[in-house]
Amino acid sequence: MIKDVFTKENFDKLDSVIQEYKGKPGPLMPVLNEAQKIFGCVSIEVQKRISEELKIPLAEIYGVATFYSQFSLQPNGKYVIGVCLGTACYVKGAQDIINKVSKELNIEVGKTSEDGKFTLVATRCIGACGLAPVLTVNEDVYGKLTVNDIDEILSKYE
Repeated sequence: MIKDVFTKENFDKLDSVIQEYKGKPGPLMPVLNEAQKIFGCVSIEVQKRISEELKIPLAEIYGVATFYSQFSLQPNGKYVIGVCLGTACYVKGAQDIINKVSKELNIEVGKTSEDGKFTLVATRCIGACGLAPVLTVNEDVYGKLTVNDIDEILSKYE
C-alpha cells in the first residue's frame, strides 16, 4: 500500500519552507521544488496551501506545476520508469517495451504500483534517438532495448 505522504508533519515542513521564501522575489519555483521533495508531488491540496500562504492564485500555481515536467500532481513510486515514445523510439519498438514493463509490473501507464515502488510513464523524446528505443529508471538510461532486456533491467530495482 502506498504510504500517506499528506501528513500534518509534512504540511508543517511545507509551511516552514513557505515562510522562508515569503516576501522574497519569485518564491513560487523554490517552494514548488521543496514541496515536490517533501510530498513526492505537488497535489491540489499542496497547491492550495501554497496559494493561500503566498497569496498567488491557484490557477497560476497549477499552470506552473503542469507546465514543468519535474513536477508531478500525484505521488510517484520510488522508481519512475519512463519509456520514450518519441518518433525514433516508437518506430524501433518502444510500444512493445512499454507493454512488457506494464505487464511485468502489473501497472498501467501513468500509474504507480500498489507498493509504491514503481511508476510507469510514457515520455516524449528524451534526446537519445541514437539509442532508440530508450527506457529510463530515475536517472539511469537504457538504450537499444528489446523486450528481452526488460526482466534483467527490472530485477536491478526489485
